[in-house]
This record gives sequence, structure tokens and C-alpha cells, in this order.
Amino acid sequence: MKRNGLWIGLCLLGALPGQAQEQKVGAPPESSNMKLVGWSDLQARSAYQPTIQKQGSRFIAYIGHHGGTDDIPMPINAMTGQPEPNGTSIVDVTDPAQPKYLRHIPGAPGKYEDGGAQMVRLCDGSALPKGDKAAVYMLRTFGGQAHEIWNVADPSNPKLLTRLDGLRDTHKSWWECDTGIAYLVGGAKDWRAKRMTQVYDLSDPAKPVKIRDFGLVGQEPGATGQVPTDLHGPISTGPQGNRVYFGYGTNKGGVIQMVDREKLLKGAPEPTPDNLRAPEVGRLLMSAWNGAHTVFPMLKMPIAEFANDKEGQTRDIVMIVDEAILNECNEPRQMIWFADVSIESRPMMISSWTVPEASGNFCQRGGRFGAHSSNESMAPVFYKKIAVIAWFNAGVRAIDVRDPYHPKEVGYFIPAITDKTDKRCVKVDGKDRCKTAIQTNNVETDERGYVYIVDRANTGMHILELGGEARQVAGLK
Repeated sequence: MKRNGLWIGLCLLGALPGQAQEQKVGAPPESSNMKLVGWSDLQARSAYQPTIQKQGSRFIAYIGHHGGTDDIPMPINAMTGQPEPNGTSIVDVTDPAQPKYLRHIPGAPGKYEDGGAQMVRLCDGSALPKGDKAAVYMLRTFGGQAHEIWNVADPSNPKLLTRLDGLRDTHKSWWECDTGIAYLVGGAKDWRAKRMTQVYDLSDPAKPVKIRDFGLVGQEPGATGQVPTDLHGPISTGPQGNRVYFGYGTNKGGVIQMVDREKLLKGAPEPTPDNLRAPEVGRLLMSAWNGAHTVFPMLKMPIAEFANDKEGQTRDIVMIVDEAILNECNEPRQMIWFADVSIESRPMMISSWTVPEASGNFCQRGGRFGAHSSNESMAPVFYKKIAVIAWFNAGVRAIDVRDPYHPKEVGYFIPAITDKTDKRCVKVDGKDRCKTAIQTNNVETDERGYVYIVDRANTGMHILELGGEARQVAGLK
């Protein structure tokens, strides 16, 4: 009864978000069926991507950061007392109510997108075919110029192993821990696109082996005409699923490319038009108004409504998440979409979902309003049941995806701002008009069922748990 009363109170606390506009320091968070468990300020660094790794009996969060700001280009590392370029925060979240900051690894000098170390992926050495069994490997970007691999077996004392340098606009890669195949996002020499894919064998992280370059026809060296939309990121289903899903575009001109993984890895590597087309098994084009920031596969989903049908009882679904780019709704709405890709040559959109703007007057709050990213963990606790979506000034939203034809929100959490939360500005009559708002930037989950959200506007990392209907959908006790 105490637990039910707590969730009722939390729901009442966030029951009237439509009355809220610009957030104020000291005001409580807004929530429904999601509860704050713990918080780390992440040294007030602008945060991009959290990844949670189980290391023995410990759970460690690795958080990639954007570069610094004009006001604070290099925040102070409280552990050393020295200013450092934003890089990677390492936080022990074994006890989610008492997160312990372990280490900050500086990233590339530079502000905003030009510095930092935004992306981070982890693989256990015992899983990689040629890895050191005692090691834990962290793959991260270094500014826009390189990918780095570190040994973080001792997360308080990470060691740099190798760097793949001379790149541009490096971003959100994917690493298969059971094979070592990595799909590294960045710009290669002579390629026309700022971002494409470099496929590497990182089964021995100390000795990277390049397999090939890959992208859309028209992005390759020597091509002519209009350059197709830049890549944002891939997600692979590994050798068992034999598919890699590539999302091109962020907030416009989205392309979802479905690729036969084996043909990608074993096909002729020269980036000719024919060789680039060969692995593709399907493609879905979005409108000029929406991008494909994240393409998250949920394959062989049983659809309860179709249980008695002779065919099609299960469907291959891809969830597509756009990214809002502009502050205060100065662009088309960026949201989430669901595509049925069961017939890969004829994929089709089946539904979409957005936070109702009027539920919180979000266009007036300041900062970005719209989707950005989803959790990417495929741990059974949430996979194919609940998707958790970062929604900038609307916080994080928990979506029941068991029927992807009719997605339904079952919870949300909008963190309170602090005195460290950075302002967001728009031009009005040639002058900056600035407001302070939460900017929930990215989200991840762990196998225990905790939700980790990080803030682009320097408000840190919030660790959450589900309650009420959301908890029931996930099957958590």
C-alpha cells in the first residue's frame, strides 16, 4: 500500500504539466509512473550518451560528453581541481541510489560539437573472440577526429590502447561484442559524406583490422550529383539476425537502410555503386521533414491482435526516432515512428507517436522539444515491451510497444533544473531570448530495469525506476 500511495502522489505531482512554462530552480520534477532513485551531477558537463556495463558484481555507467560551452569551455574536474575538456564520465551505479563518480577522461579540446567524446560503447574481453579475458574495452569518439579504445577493467584507472585517427565528424558507432565487428561512424578520406560507415574487425581491440567503407550510392569517392543524407548511426542484430539497420539523417530527409550483414562483411570492399548496392535488402524513405536518428529493430514480435491469423502473427518492427534540432519548435515535429519491415522489399510505416505539446506548453518552455533517441539495450527486461525515449524539454517518456500499431505512453519523468542548467536561446528581432529548461538528451536501461537519462544542458544523470502501469507492462515486481 505504501508503494501504491507513493506512485499516486507522484502522479498527482505531475498531473497538471499543461500549466507549466519555463522551469524554475527549486521546482519539483514532473512525473507519472517513473520515480527518481539517484542522481549524479556529472561535474555539470553536457552529456550525450550513457552506456551501462556489468563488470563482475558492479554496474558501471560510462557517459559520453559534448564539448564545452562558450561560458565554460573546460569545466573543473572536482577530483583533480583542474579544468578539463569534456570527455567521458565513469560512474559506479551498483547502488543506483548512491552513484559514485570514479573518473573523468578528458576528450578533445573544443566547444559543442567540435570537442568532447560523445559516443561510448563497451565490450567485455571475455566475450570478444581475441580479447584479453581480463579486460573490459571501451570504444569512444575523440572529438570529431578519432575513435579510441581503452581498457577499463579498473574503471577508476582506464588505460588507452589504440586510436583510429585522421577522421572527421565521428559519431554514434555500434560494436558487436560476440564477434568484434564494429560499425564506426565518421567521415573517411575522399568520401563525399561527412558521415558514413567504416567497418572494422575489433575482435582484438589492440589490433584493429579494417574490412571496408560503406554508405549510400552517391556518397562514395568520385560520385557526382547531390550527396545523399549523412549517416547518423547503425544497429546490428549480429550473425544470428544477419541484419544491420542504418539510419541516415537526423531531423530531415531520413533513410532507413536494411542490409544483409554477411554480404556486407564478405562482399567486394571497393566502394563502387554496384558493391554498395549489393548488401542492401530494403530501404524506407522518410519525408523531407523527418530524419532517422535511431533505428531500433524489434524482430519477430508477436502481435496479439493477429494471433488467430494464418499468416503474419509475428512481425519484424523497426522503431525510428527523429532528433529535434531547433529550439522552441522552430522546425517540423520530431517524434517516433514504427515501421513493419517483415517484407523487406516493401517496408511500410504503421504508426507514430509524439508527446502532446499542450500537455506541458513545451514550445514555450525553452530549448528543444521533440524526440532524440531511445534506449538501445536488448536486455529482456524491457525489450519488445517498453521503449524509453529521450524527449529534450519533455524529459523521458516510457512507451508501451507491445502493440506497435498502437503505441501508448505509460510513464514520464521531467527532471528539475538546477543552478547549473544551461540556458537555450532563440533570436527574436535580432536579439537572443534565452530560457532555462531541462534537455534530456539520451537514455539507456540496464538488465535490472533501471533507466538512466543524461542532460544536454549540464543537469547531470538521473537514475529512475518504473512504477504503476509502466512497471506492470515490463513485468517488474
